[in-house]
Amino acid sequence: MMGKPITGRSFGGCIRYVVDKQQAKILAAEGVRMQNAGTLAHDFNLQRKMRPELGKAVGHLVLSWSKEDLDKLSDEIMVERAKEYLEKVGIRDTQFVVVRHSDRDHPHLHLIYNRVDNNGKTISDKNNFAKNVKACKEITLKYGYHLGEGKEQVNRQALKGKEKIRYELYDAIKAAMKTATTWKELEAALAKQDINIAYKFRSGTSEVQGVSFEKGDIKIKGSAIDRSLSYVQIDATLNRNQQVQQYHAARQANESSLASQLREAIRQSVHSEYRHSPDGGKGLLQILLEPQFVAAAPDPMGDADIARRKRKKHEAEQSHSQGVSR
Repeated sequence: MMGKPITGRSFGGCIRYVVDKQQAKILAAEGVRMQNAGTLAHDFNLQRKMRPELGKAVGHLVLSWSKEDLDKLSDEIMVERAKEYLEKVGIRDTQFVVVRHSDRDHPHLHLIYNRVDNNGKTISDKNNFAKNVKACKEITLKYGYHLGEGKEQVNRQALKGKEKIRYELYDAIKAAMKTATTWKELEAALAKQDINIAYKFRSGTSEVQGVSFEKGDIKIKGSAIDRSLSYVQIDATLNRNQQVQQYHAARQANESSLASQLREAIRQSVHSEYRHSPDGGKGLLQILLEPQFVAAAPDPMGDADIARRKRKKHEAEQSHSQGVSR
């Protein structure tokens, strides 16, 4: 299961897009009438008036599952999961409507809610992305839904707005982290793509607590882009890259030093051999280049034949000596 949190200004535009789409089906609603897009927008806007200074009062969530989970998701279950998601991310006591779409291969729903709650208070959108990731993971594991293949499999062309920037940041940071060994190197690599790094420091100290990334007028915390992009995780990766680089540099220097020592030892040995053998004695280089005689392997058949001939000769000599003595 994956979630996509969005905030907006117009209930009318958002509701028309969600409700009037072909094959859209309203599954549930709270605090609003479900007749049509017009009545829904009217009821949302009526409650919105309790907080007129709030520009982006529209809360919009897209909850998606893998197509492998289709058989597990009846309309009733999708509503239950949507309500459970709202509870986990802290969206309570407010109007909402749940709409299922069937225009894609994978099952998904749209949930529109009012950021002005039933008591006229504003529902915070702070840390929306981080809370969304946590809630989706918990629900996925709890009900055994298909785990996604990761951000690398997401269709970038289909993304828009802040979500598009979030994936652009993810791709750029991940690529730069493959070679960077320090934060300065990472900053320089990202600056080439117009991405800036903003550090969060512990109050009154120079200790870094967190990191955010900026592109254009959009700024997103590293951990909200992806858990692997928190300050602690990035710092650990940079340190690891630095250690690997130092290891390879030391190994290369050591191999070069050993090769030089070996060449010098051979040179001195050859020089010494020639110096102590001026009358033609063989030096090390001559010995190394001299062809080696390799004895042939013994022939067991040939050895047996020789032994047989010797035995016959011996017997003949004995017979001859006995004849002479007679």
